[in-house]
Amino acid sequence: MKKLYIFDLDGTLVDSLYDLADSVNAVLAKHGWAVHDTEKYRYFVGNGTMKLIERALPEECRDPETIAKVHAEFATVYEENLVNKTRPYDGVEQLVRELKKRGALLAVASNKPDKFSNEIVGTLFGEGTFDKVYGKREGVPTKPDPQIMFDIINELGVDKADCIHSGDSNVDVATAHNAGIKCIGCTWGFRTEKELLDAGADYIADNAADILTLTEKL
Repeated sequence: MKKLYIFDLDGTLVDSLYDLADSVNAVLAKHGWAVHDTEKYRYFVGNGTMKLIERALPEECRDPETIAKVHAEFATVYEENLVNKTRPYDGVEQLVRELKKRGALLAVASNKPDKFSNEIVGTLFGEGTFDKVYGKREGVPTKPDPQIMFDIINELGVDKADCIHSGDSNVDVATAHNAGIKCIGCTWGFRTEKELLDAGADYIADNAADILTLTEKL
Protein backbone atom coordinates (compact mmCIF):
# COMPACT_ATOMS: atom_id res chain seq x y z
CA MET A 1 0.00 0.00 0.00
CA LYS A 2 1.04 3.55 -0.73
CA LYS A 3 0.57 6.35 1.79
CA LEU A 4 -0.80 8.86 -0.72
CA TYR A 5 -3.11 8.23 -3.68
CA ILE A 6 -3.42 11.15 -6.09
CA PHE A 7 -6.23 11.02 -8.63
CA ASP A 8 -7.07 12.93 -11.76
CA LEU A 9 -10.70 14.11 -11.64
CA ASP A 10 -12.38 14.15 -15.07
CA GLY A 11 -12.26 10.75 -16.72
CA THR A 12 -10.80 9.07 -13.64
CA LEU A 13 -12.91 9.72 -10.56
CA VAL A 14 -15.95 11.13 -12.35
CA ASP A 15 -17.56 10.98 -15.76
CA SER A 16 -18.06 14.67 -16.47
CA LEU A 17 -18.05 14.45 -20.25
CA TYR A 18 -21.75 15.16 -20.76
CA ASP A 19 -21.89 18.25 -18.54
CA LEU A 20 -18.75 19.65 -20.16
CA ALA A 21 -20.03 18.97 -23.67
CA ASP A 22 -23.51 20.35 -22.94
CA SER A 23 -22.09 23.55 -21.43
CA VAL A 24 -19.63 24.24 -24.24
CA ASN A 25 -22.18 23.40 -26.91
CA ALA A 26 -24.72 25.75 -25.33
CA VAL A 27 -22.26 28.64 -25.66
CA LEU A 28 -21.24 27.69 -29.20
CA ALA A 29 -24.90 27.49 -30.26
CA LYS A 30 -25.60 30.92 -28.74
CA HIS A 31 -23.00 32.42 -31.08
CA GLY A 32 -24.24 30.46 -34.09
CA TRP A 33 -21.17 28.25 -34.24
CA ALA A 34 -21.29 24.53 -34.97
CA VAL A 35 -21.66 22.28 -31.93
CA HIS A 36 -19.77 18.99 -31.48
CA ASP A 37 -20.77 15.42 -30.76
CA THR A 38 -20.17 14.53 -27.14
CA GLU A 39 -17.57 11.92 -28.11
CA LYS A 40 -15.35 14.60 -29.61
CA TYR A 41 -14.99 16.15 -26.18
CA ARG A 42 -12.96 13.15 -25.03
CA TYR A 43 -10.05 14.74 -26.90
CA PHE A 44 -10.96 18.36 -26.24
CA VAL A 45 -10.55 17.99 -22.47
CA GLY A 46 -7.42 17.21 -20.48
CA ASN A 47 -5.37 20.41 -20.66
CA GLY A 48 -7.63 22.81 -18.80
CA THR A 49 -10.82 24.65 -19.72
CA MET A 50 -9.09 27.41 -21.70
CA LYS A 51 -7.65 24.78 -24.00
CA LEU A 52 -11.05 23.06 -24.08
CA ILE A 53 -12.65 26.24 -25.41
CA GLU A 54 -9.84 26.81 -27.90
CA ARG A 55 -10.29 23.32 -29.33
CA ALA A 56 -14.08 23.64 -29.50
CA LEU A 57 -14.10 27.00 -31.30
CA PRO A 58 -14.01 27.30 -35.10
CA GLU A 59 -10.40 27.63 -36.22
CA GLU A 60 -10.89 31.17 -37.45
CA CYS A 61 -12.14 32.24 -34.00
CA ARG A 62 -9.24 30.99 -31.88
CA ASP A 63 -7.68 34.36 -31.15
CA PRO A 64 -6.87 35.08 -27.48
CA GLU A 65 -9.62 37.67 -27.06
CA THR A 66 -12.36 35.37 -28.36
CA ILE A 67 -11.09 32.41 -26.35
CA ALA A 68 -11.11 34.47 -23.15
CA LYS A 69 -14.60 35.87 -23.83
CA VAL A 70 -16.12 32.49 -24.66
CA HIS A 71 -14.36 30.86 -21.72
CA ALA A 72 -16.00 33.34 -19.36
CA GLU A 73 -19.40 32.54 -20.85
CA PHE A 74 -18.72 28.83 -20.58
CA ALA A 75 -17.70 29.15 -16.92
CA THR A 76 -21.01 30.81 -16.10
CA VAL A 77 -23.01 28.07 -17.82
CA TYR A 78 -20.89 25.22 -16.49
CA GLU A 79 -21.12 26.44 -12.90
CA GLU A 80 -24.86 25.77 -13.09
CA ASN A 81 -24.32 22.27 -14.48
CA LEU A 82 -21.32 20.88 -12.58
CA VAL A 83 -23.14 17.81 -11.29
CA ASN A 84 -26.16 17.73 -13.57
CA LYS A 85 -25.07 14.49 -15.27
CA THR A 86 -21.62 14.07 -13.71
CA ARG A 87 -21.28 11.00 -11.50
CA PRO A 88 -18.45 8.87 -10.04
CA TYR A 89 -17.46 5.94 -12.22
CA ASP A 90 -18.55 2.45 -11.15
CA GLY A 91 -16.58 1.25 -8.16
CA VAL A 92 -14.83 4.55 -7.49
CA GLU A 93 -16.79 5.38 -4.34
CA GLN A 94 -16.07 1.92 -2.95
CA LEU A 95 -12.37 2.31 -3.78
CA VAL A 96 -12.19 5.67 -2.04
CA ARG A 97 -13.92 4.32 1.07
CA GLU A 98 -11.61 1.31 1.23
CA LEU A 99 -8.48 3.42 0.85
CA LYS A 100 -9.68 5.74 3.61
CA LYS A 101 -10.50 2.74 5.80
CA ARG A 102 -6.94 1.52 5.37
CA GLY A 103 -5.53 4.86 6.43
CA ALA A 104 -4.36 6.19 3.06
CA LEU A 105 -4.21 9.88 2.24
CA LEU A 106 -6.25 10.89 -0.81
CA ALA A 107 -5.80 13.84 -3.15
CA VAL A 108 -7.12 15.20 -6.44
CA ALA A 109 -4.93 16.90 -9.04
CA SER A 110 -6.97 18.37 -11.88
CA ASN A 111 -6.63 20.86 -14.71
CA LYS A 112 -10.25 21.89 -14.13
CA PRO A 113 -10.51 25.28 -12.37
CA ASP A 114 -9.89 24.91 -8.64
CA LYS A 115 -13.31 26.19 -7.61
CA PHE A 116 -15.12 23.73 -9.85
CA SER A 117 -12.87 20.83 -8.84
CA ASN A 118 -13.54 21.37 -5.15
CA GLU A 119 -17.28 21.78 -5.64
CA ILE A 120 -17.59 18.57 -7.68
CA VAL A 121 -15.48 16.51 -5.26
CA GLY A 122 -17.27 17.90 -2.21
CA THR A 123 -20.72 17.30 -3.69
CA LEU A 124 -20.14 13.80 -5.04
CA PHE A 125 -17.79 12.39 -2.40
CA GLY A 126 -18.49 14.51 0.67
CA GLU A 127 -16.46 17.26 2.26
CA GLY A 128 -13.27 16.01 3.87
CA THR A 129 -13.15 12.69 2.01
CA PHE A 130 -10.09 13.88 0.11
CA ASP A 131 -7.23 15.36 2.12
CA LYS A 132 -6.27 17.78 -0.65
CA VAL A 133 -8.12 18.88 -3.80
CA TYR A 134 -6.30 21.09 -6.25
CA GLY A 135 -7.56 22.21 -9.61
CA LYS A 136 -6.10 24.90 -11.87
CA ARG A 137 -4.99 27.80 -9.65
CA GLU A 138 -3.86 31.26 -10.64
CA GLY A 139 -0.12 31.34 -11.16
CA VAL A 140 0.30 27.55 -11.16
CA PRO A 141 0.87 25.91 -14.56
CA THR A 142 -1.44 23.17 -15.76
CA LYS A 143 -0.48 19.51 -15.96
CA PRO A 144 1.76 17.98 -17.29
CA ASP A 145 3.81 20.51 -15.33
CA PRO A 146 4.41 18.70 -12.02
CA GLN A 147 3.93 21.70 -9.70
CA ILE A 148 0.44 20.57 -8.68
CA MET A 149 1.91 17.21 -7.64
CA PHE A 150 4.76 18.82 -5.73
CA ASP A 151 2.31 21.04 -3.84
CA ILE A 152 0.14 18.09 -2.81
CA ILE A 153 3.06 15.87 -1.83
CA ASN A 154 4.84 18.59 0.14
CA GLU A 155 1.74 19.86 1.91
CA LEU A 156 0.73 16.36 2.99
CA GLY A 157 4.26 15.56 4.07
CA VAL A 158 4.73 12.34 2.11
CA ASP A 159 7.82 11.07 0.30
CA LYS A 160 7.46 10.65 -3.46
CA ALA A 161 8.23 6.94 -3.11
CA ASP A 162 5.06 6.57 -1.03
CA CYS A 163 2.81 8.20 -3.67
CA ILE A 164 1.05 6.96 -6.77
CA HIS A 165 -1.05 8.79 -9.33
CA SER A 166 -4.05 7.47 -11.25
CA GLY A 167 -5.31 9.09 -14.44
CA ASP A 168 -6.92 8.38 -17.79
CA SER A 169 -4.75 10.29 -20.27
CA ASN A 170 -1.22 10.82 -21.51
CA VAL A 171 -1.28 14.15 -19.66
CA ASP A 172 -1.65 12.29 -16.36
CA VAL A 173 1.16 9.87 -17.15
CA ALA A 174 3.47 12.72 -18.10
CA THR A 175 2.55 14.70 -14.98
CA ALA A 176 3.30 11.78 -12.69
CA HIS A 177 6.61 11.01 -14.38
CA ASN A 178 7.59 14.69 -14.37
CA ALA A 179 7.02 14.63 -10.62
CA GLY A 180 9.05 11.45 -10.23
CA ILE A 181 6.19 9.15 -9.22
CA LYS A 182 4.56 6.10 -10.80
CA CYS A 183 1.27 6.30 -12.71
CA ILE A 184 -1.67 3.93 -13.06
CA GLY A 185 -3.44 4.37 -16.40
CA CYS A 186 -7.22 4.06 -16.05
CA THR A 187 -8.85 2.62 -19.16
CA TRP A 188 -12.46 3.47 -18.24
CA GLY A 189 -11.98 7.21 -18.80
CA PHE A 190 -11.89 9.54 -21.77
CA ARG A 191 -8.86 8.11 -23.57
CA THR A 192 -7.65 4.68 -24.71
CA GLU A 193 -5.41 2.02 -23.24
CA LYS A 194 -3.09 2.46 -26.22
CA GLU A 195 -2.61 6.13 -25.42
CA LEU A 196 -1.78 5.28 -21.82
CA LEU A 197 0.69 2.57 -22.78
CA ASP A 198 2.30 4.73 -25.46
CA ALA A 199 2.73 7.46 -22.85
CA GLY A 200 4.54 5.02 -20.57
CA ALA A 201 1.95 4.24 -17.89
CA ASP A 202 3.60 2.06 -15.26
CA TYR A 203 0.43 0.05 -14.62
CA ILE A 204 -2.99 -0.35 -16.23
CA ALA A 205 -6.29 -0.55 -14.36
CA ASP A 206 -9.44 -1.64 -16.18
CA ASN A 207 -11.72 -0.88 -13.23
CA ALA A 208 -11.50 0.92 -9.91
CA ALA A 209 -10.91 -2.25 -7.93
CA ASP A 210 -7.78 -2.90 -9.99
CA ILE A 211 -6.13 0.12 -8.38
CA LEU A 212 -6.38 -1.45 -4.95
CA THR A 213 -5.20 -4.82 -6.24
CA LEU A 214 -2.21 -3.23 -7.98
CA THR A 215 -1.11 -1.14 -5.05
CA GLU A 216 -1.38 -4.02 -2.58
CA LYS A 217 1.53 -5.56 -4.49
CA LEU A 218 3.74 -2.46 -4.44
